[in-house]
Amino acid sequence: MAFKLPELPYSKDALSPHISARTLEFHYGKHHQGYVNKLNAAVEGDSALAGKSLEDIIRTAKGGVFNNAAQVWNHTFYWHSMSPNGGGAPSGDIAKAIDKAFGSFSDFKEKFSTAAAGQFGSGWAWLVKDAAGQLAITTTSNAGTPLTEGQKAILTCDVWEHAYYLDYQNARPSYIEAWWNLVNWEHAAKNL
Repeated sequence: MAFKLPELPYSKDALSPHISARTLEFHYGKHHQGYVNKLNAAVEGDSALAGKSLEDIIRTAKGGVFNNAAQVWNHTFYWHSMSPNGGGAPSGDIAKAIDKAFGSFSDFKEKFSTAAAGQFGSGWAWLVKDAAGQLAITTTSNAGTPLTEGQKAILTCDVWEHAYYLDYQNARPSYIEAWWNLVNWEHAAKNL
């Protein structure tokens, strides 16, 4: 069974002006599709991987198979972490959990933005629930994912250059500031 590129939860121009349709053409249409294609090529004919879910492959595979499987999962999670109707401050249980863990939403936003901007090289910034059930901010390099760290992903920001370079060039902090206008708090609340 081949893996398929999941549908975007919105049109490619829906995140504009914060993330352009051109960026989504490349990021989703080329990069994400490329990870799906490479994963399918890697698992084709491998009886040890046949029939495994994407999450099972991520938890057990190494090397290129892991990298491509994790990138498929991470990117799918990233698309859902944003919404054209997103942004603003959270409400309800997610807001209470953020206030409890970080003191306030503004403190959380500052700490998350600092972590995302400070991730050296390619990677991800995550809001996760750790093994003790506490919210935490973490970053992962390259294809790293909370799935392999015993954490539950709540929200993510992709800080690979391909996520922002067409729109923001090397100004990662400007991209991160724009990303806050898109945060899908409903998605985060469901993951909580």
